[in-house]
Amino acid sequence: MMKNPQKIKRINLPLNDHDIPVILGIVSTDQDYKLTLKLNIKLSVSLKNEHPVVVNENDGNINQFSRFLFSVPGNDTIYQLISNRTGKSFLIKKLKNIDYLLLIADAGRTVQYEKIITALREIDSVSGVFNISYESISKDKNIGFLI
Repeated sequence: MMKNPQKIKRINLPLNDHDIPVILGIVSTDQDYKLTLKLNIKLSVSLKNEHPVVVNENDGNINQFSRFLFSVPGNDTIYQLISNRTGKSFLIKKLKNIDYLLLIADAGRTVQYEKIITALREIDSVSGVFNISYESISKDKNIGFLI
């Protein structure tokens, strides 16, 4: 006697505003390690090299995007610097003019983003800083690597 197969029910969990990090796009001529050193000094953080973001492309190529991470001790704030380009490939294709993505997950909303943007613009090798809305890139196939 066969049992009736159990129906699978899909549940969509909406993203809460506290789950979505602030995404800042950075245009810089620096290599990732040099920019990381400058960010550590300017923002008083300690970004450290982490496992890269690995993306398997449809054509079989595997791309690795460097990633640096810092968790603020004592609260839930996490800073991530992720390279948006490797060779001729982009992590978020819609942002081809952006070299790096600085993600700040701040559930407690303690970070003053305007001050961070101002500090980033003061770095000599940074020629642009942009606040990127999650909605503008939410359809990109690689967005899951950021959230």
